[in-house]
Amino acid sequence: MSQDSTQRFTSRVADYVKYRPSYPQDVLTFLHTTCGLVRGAKVADIGAGTGISAKLFLDAGHPVVAVEPNEAMRNAAVAWLSGFDGFTSAAGTAEATTLDDASVDLVIAAQAFHWFDPATARREFARILKPGGLVALFWNSRVLSGTDFLVGYEALLNRYGVDYTEVSERYGDDASMSAWFGDGFSHKATFPNAQMLDFDRLKGRLMSSSYAPKAGHPNHEPMLAALRDLFNRTRENGTVEFAYETRLYVGEASNR
Repeated sequence: MSQDSTQRFTSRVADYVKYRPSYPQDVLTFLHTTCGLVRGAKVADIGAGTGISAKLFLDAGHPVVAVEPNEAMRNAAVAWLSGFDGFTSAAGTAEATTLDDASVDLVIAAQAFHWFDPATARREFARILKPGGLVALFWNSRVLSGTDFLVGYEALLNRYGVDYTEVSERYGDDASMSAWFGDGFSHKATFPNAQMLDFDRLKGRLMSSSYAPKAGHPNHEPMLAALRDLFNRTRENGTVEFAYETRLYVGEASNR
């Protein structure tokens, strides 16, 4: 992780906690039934952020160590999840997790892998995994078309976002994930996911993004006015559907 990437969300933690989506239960079902993940297996959540992905596994009875370099996000995860007996937190990065050798059964990275140094992270994951352990990388990938709202939201980001074109949808695709896993690549899957948002939650979801200009930036007020107009034009029964595809890639890490 670069220093810039570890700090991008520091000022957006509150919005991230309140407005970012979780991941569908299909992710866990697939890992358990198709990939052979044992109930109670220990999970290392790398780039765990505020704990959204960690909670998914904690709720299913997995002990989770959440590795996160950003102090504000790490503190938010601790405040939210410390009531789980199986939850621990570590100040580390994908390239230097601070975890012991062969100490976990599954490494996950949710909405985070695109910030890592791929080769160094792969070696670190191989080090901390037990023999036969798996890596599961997954993202909520925003759907960009199909409804007037989705098309309009993408246009809004392209017009008002700060460095949006540089960081948008940098998530792994089939080719890059196959190359990263190499011979260890075993499974992939895609699941639908969505949030139904009123205007306040839509605004919060937008402001949780690192490329959304904050108050004081010349694009901030025009962006919010455009968001209000888009919402008013496309809402149904007081909400809009913020649609995602959750993409999951699973395999073994190697030291190559």
